[in-house]
Amino acid sequence: MKPSSVSTTEGDGAAGDDGKQSAKRSAVARPSRVVCVVLLATMFWGVIFLLHDSTSLQLGNAAFFSHLKMFQFGLSSDKCAGRYVYMYDLPARFNADLVGDCSGPNASTDKCKHAANGGFGPVITGGGGGELPERGVYDTDQFSLSMIFHARMKQHECLTSRPAAAAAVYIPFYAGLDVERYLGQEHNDSSASDALARSLVEWLLARPEWRVMGGRDHFMNVARGSWDFLRTPDVPGLGNSLLNYPAIRNVTVLTSEASPWHGVDFAVPFPSHFHASSDADVASWQGRMRRLERKWLWGFTGAPRPSTKQTVRSQILEQCGRSSRCGVFRSTPRYTPGRTMQLLESVEFCMQPRGDAFTRKSTFDSILAGCIPVFFHPISAYLQYIWHLPRDYRTYSVLINHGDVESKNTSIEEVLAKIPPAKVAQMREQVIRLIPSVMYRDPAAKGVTFRDAFDIAVDAVIRRVEKRRRAAAQGREYHDNVDGGNSWKYDLQEDGDKDIIGSHEFDTYF
Repeated sequence: MKPSSVSTTEGDGAAGDDGKQSAKRSAVARPSRVVCVVLLATMFWGVIFLLHDSTSLQLGNAAFFSHLKMFQFGLSSDKCAGRYVYMYDLPARFNADLVGDCSGPNASTDKCKHAANGGFGPVITGGGGGELPERGVYDTDQFSLSMIFHARMKQHECLTSRPAAAAAVYIPFYAGLDVERYLGQEHNDSSASDALARSLVEWLLARPEWRVMGGRDHFMNVARGSWDFLRTPDVPGLGNSLLNYPAIRNVTVLTSEASPWHGVDFAVPFPSHFHASSDADVASWQGRMRRLERKWLWGFTGAPRPSTKQTVRSQILEQCGRSSRCGVFRSTPRYTPGRTMQLLESVEFCMQPRGDAFTRKSTFDSILAGCIPVFFHPISAYLQYIWHLPRDYRTYSVLINHGDVESKNTSIEEVLAKIPPAKVAQMREQVIRLIPSVMYRDPAAKGVTFRDAFDIAVDAVIRRVEKRRRAAAQGREYHDNVDGGNSWKYDLQEDGDKDIIGSHEFDTYF
């Protein structure tokens, strides 16, 4: 075949020349067709983007960047595609200066102590005199989460210095430390308590990043309950007006306790004391919690409230005092993490009544200890931590109506004793599986695969921002609530979970 081919080419010079010219023309024609296809495809998608986004011009380039990021994600293996976060470099008065002022509203508050180790607080060694791990344990204050978020964001694998590439924008404002200065007593000078919050709003409104979506792609962590930031502007009272400023109402606000009626605030777990730095540390701790023998059926850690006797808390202490199956640790005069964990790790069911607020840090201490939480009001957890806890609350917790307990018509022990052992084992396993998702890991940890409370919160914020972008592209505003202020934001759950709990199942509690 080879000689024949050569002979044919060489035997007819004219034919050979024509063949060479034809080959050259063919070589030129083929890339031209490719170029045409690419140009046509580019023009087609350009038209689609323009038509689709024509209704979203009021938000500038937000929708375009959203589509661009999705397009890039399809072509790239970048694990941060669509997940980049841009962090403001705020003036020091909004964060660092607040930490430097070590004075607190009362003698027990030491902000400089709590600010150590990126907000984790001082290191605790030897298990804290109780049953905590040997490493990764800190005396973490429950209101230090804004510092923890900031320290973690500085190390975030998807942090970007390019605002246009970001899926969300983080505001590292230590709002909790600011408002804390005005919680010790009711202040008549509302202008003083609102001064820094108002200054932040003015600073944000002047930023080009803000104008892209009017703050709808921004988020912050205020590290306290929303109630501390909902005072009406220019009206004397406790706290400040941060969450009542119209601009901030566009921001996704992460709190320790959200208000189901306001729609801009979403609760994230309180920080506990164990901040793991490896997958192995988490797996080892989970294994230990599975192996523990729990000598008490139920238990409670917390101080009594002498001024209010007809409460769930007073009934818990009274019923526990009469029972041989209940353990109690009265955390006064000083909270000791090690001894508290010692009790939680020896109990099947941990009581979580409301304290100064509906939510409690103890809920997450209990989960860390593999102890099944018992709630007395849905607002203590189910309407709060919708990103971090299972939608079906029955899989990991028990709900006893607070009214039945307060009226002394219900025995807590009898309710718990009726739960079959197999069901108890399933619930405890679910609680133990939740441990990584409610802890805040060491920011310096490398190579970890578990998703902690920070990861889950940031991903949820990005999903929310993307929904807002899509809604803007359709010329509408995205709302979380199903049918108004009293529907508890259930539409934020995964589609397959929407029928687990009725939209108004908890209405009787309110």
